[in-house]
This record gives sequence, structure tokens and C-alpha cells, in this order.
Amino acid sequence: MVNALVDRRPEQVWNVLADGHAYSDWVIGTSGIRAVDDGWPALGSSIHYTVGRGPLSLRGRTTVRQVDPGRRLGLEADAGLLGSARIAIELSEWGDSTLIVIDEHPLRGPTYWLQSAISEALLLVRGRPMVVQLAKLVERRHPT
Repeated sequence: MVNALVDRRPEQVWNVLADGHAYSDWVIGTSGIRAVDDGWPALGSSIHYTVGRGPLSLRGRTTVRQVDPGRRLGLEADAGLLGSARIAIELSEWGDSTLIVIDEHPLRGPTYWLQSAISEALLLVRGRPMVVQLAKLVERRHPT
């Protein structure tokens, strides 16, 4: 689980989360967005993306499994051979700011089979820069 405090209101953070085309700007490993389903982030809608680059790229899809607009987004990221993960993004008011908490855990595939302290550490290594990138993107899109 990783978190960041961003000096913006929850609705401003949600505005960025609701832009499926912006995910490649903050989700580590995503090299491009191929398509975003109409209605994103409605329950069951998906973002279709590419992970990696060149001959080492894979097609992936992230699907909304839970949504409480402005507060919580539960996602299942499926990266094909790399497996899938559960990602919960929670937004909480923190004074005039927003606390963003991202919790990610493997569901299927190699990272699930090898789930250990090492795989948990790797998720933290990926998660910390990801939540920081999200906070920076929110600040750029919503200057004070």
C-alpha cells in the first residue's frame, strides 16, 4: 500500500482518474492507451493499453470492478502472460487536500504464484512512483 497527499480537492483527483487516456501518464509500465470504453470509469468499463515497448510489449486491459465516484475505484489489471492484479484507489479529504491510497495485489499469474516478501517489495517499488506521478498530474491539470 502506498499513499500521497496532494494539495487538491478529491473531485480534482477524481477528474484525472476519470480520464482513461491519462493512465499512461502515471501508471508505471504502461506505454500507451489503445482504447477507453465509453462511460469510463463506470462499473465493467475498461481501458485497453500496451505494457512494455517494442518486441517486449504486451496488450493489457484494466476493468472497473468497484466504483464509488469521487472516493474509490477498484480495478482489475490484466496484462496477459504477466498475470492480473487487484488495484484499489481510495481518495480521502485531508483538510483542504486529498490523501490518495493505492493498494495493489496480484490475483493470477507469475506474481501471484511467487507472492512473497520480494514480490510485495517490487509492488512497492512500482507503487510509490506511481502515486507520486498521479499527484503531480493532478497538480498540473488543476493549478492553484
